[in-house]
Amino acid sequence: MAKAAKSATDSVYNDRLARHSAELDWLFMELYNDRAALDDLKAAMADAYAARPADLKKLDAKREADPDWYKRGDMFGMTMYTDLFAGDLKKLADRVPYLEEQKLTYLHLMPLLQMPHPQNDGGYAVEDFDNVDPTLGTNEDLAALTAKLRKAGISLCLDFVMNHTASSHRWAKAAQAGDPEYQDYYFCYDDRTIPDQYDAVVPQVFPGTAPGNFSWNEQMGKWVMTQFYPFQWDLNYRNPKVLIAMLSSALHLANLGVEVLRIDAVPYIWKVLGTNCRNLPEVHTIVRMLRIALECVCPAVVLKGEVVMAPKELAAYFGTPEAPECHMLYNVSIMVNLWSALASQDVRLLKTQIDKLNALPENCWFVNYLRCHDDIGWGLDEDVEKEIGIDPLKHKEFLYHFYEGCVPGSWSMGELYNYDPATSDARSCGTTASLCGVEKAIITHDKPALEIAVDRDLLMHRAMSFLRGFPMLNCGDEIGQLNGWDYKEDPDRVEDSRNLHRSKFDWEKAALREEPGTLQNQLWEGMEGLREMRDDPCFAPDAWVSTWDTHNDAVLAVVRKSGADTLVGLFNFSRATQNVWLDGADGLMPRNGAELAPYEARLVRFHN
Repeated sequence: MAKAAKSATDSVYNDRLARHSAELDWLFMELYNDRAALDDLKAAMADAYAARPADLKKLDAKREADPDWYKRGDMFGMTMYTDLFAGDLKKLADRVPYLEEQKLTYLHLMPLLQMPHPQNDGGYAVEDFDNVDPTLGTNEDLAALTAKLRKAGISLCLDFVMNHTASSHRWAKAAQAGDPEYQDYYFCYDDRTIPDQYDAVVPQVFPGTAPGNFSWNEQMGKWVMTQFYPFQWDLNYRNPKVLIAMLSSALHLANLGVEVLRIDAVPYIWKVLGTNCRNLPEVHTIVRMLRIALECVCPAVVLKGEVVMAPKELAAYFGTPEAPECHMLYNVSIMVNLWSALASQDVRLLKTQIDKLNALPENCWFVNYLRCHDDIGWGLDEDVEKEIGIDPLKHKEFLYHFYEGCVPGSWSMGELYNYDPATSDARSCGTTASLCGVEKAIITHDKPALEIAVDRDLLMHRAMSFLRGFPMLNCGDEIGQLNGWDYKEDPDRVEDSRNLHRSKFDWEKAALREEPGTLQNQLWEGMEGLREMRDDPCFAPDAWVSTWDTHNDAVLAVVRKSGADTLVGLFNFSRATQNVWLDGADGLMPRNGAELAPYEARLVRFHN
């Protein structure tokens, strides 16, 4: 019987592989022309399938029968740091009931794989892709957590850093020791000839804090490509051993119960001299092969891409319906435009961006959010800004100074990140509540200002949650957690202002969530309202979503339609009362339009 069962399960894998084998062979050989390496890749996939636990194989079958599971209206996410929320993985497992209270279906834990300390870029410098960092627990703790989350209906997302390793990774150590095999895992050069050719064309990621794209390694006596920080060495995916090793690690995480892999910095992973080393065709070949490997070994697992690029670059990362790549992407551009609209009281840029994303093919899906572990980078669409009479540089300066609290009338308390005086570029940091004015109102004991700040906070969350895709909260937003200014007293954290919104979760404040009249209760109930809003037929995976002209630049209108149901969301981004009129809305609204209070979000329903 055991042999028969094994044969049946093997046939499942073999059938999946048979569907993809010709394409996988062609892609791999086109990129590497190395048949032996292709055999190694397939062997790694087969080994991962053989090692996959039985309960996860059952989940695979369930998800294959319901491929749109991550697009349903009840999807509701949260992102957090394990140590800041609970301390370690075991303690986090004890806090799962708190997550269940919020009806979460998706939990994104910030990087928790083995990393150097303290220089690890928030965990994005990984020194072992196969093991949990000892400060947070063990692989067994991770597997136990994912099992508990699965039982609660929560899918775990982990970051998978594809572009680089820590300089303390065993490959990098071998390279530094002079091993040419492992030097070929990276981009290592004896002199500046080739690095200078790259630097002449390749933009700098962090020109202020980590200028240039190469670092000199004294021990190795070579220049090594480090596009992010000197302690993060870019991987050389021209070497098939790199791809096979990284793919094997991704499958290992899947077998520990990780259901979503957020592939970090994926546009950067392929380099060609003479190009900007962004969004090259080979990147898509690699992501497509990763998707094929998941569909063969663990089809319950989905890919979420971190692609901080213009909308015109995004569709390619989804692939096509016939050859899909990422299942979903972080909606970075909408996040930025939401904050821009709030500060400027002008939704024109936001509306245009929503229209561009809604025009993407149906297979494009997004994770919408307001704040996460990272900064707000003011990458707005400069062409559109110019078309509507906005000076891009002046607008960017206005925004980061506004959220720094340095513009007259600003309610915000944030900080700058990576200010570059040469280009006047900067990014912004802070929690949602502090950026919306909650912190300033509390400090100044201004109760009316606090009420308005809460309205702003909820407006932003409601607008974000109404858009195509599903919402993800930043842990603490559900209780209005404020900035953690104490990071300035920690020598290991003081130089990175992103630590302003990376503070320990305040469990004492969370205890107030059920006490009427408290800030925590207002926001907690507001987030419950988001889930109730999305429990509607108009949030079906195939719902049609578009904007609607309000004839008022301060008010955004988004319409959702599914079958006979139509739901319109009206969002006033202004601190003043606004009137709106929707063309063709006879019978839906009064003939003189509708009046929205400051920062009001209103839902209007009608049936065909």
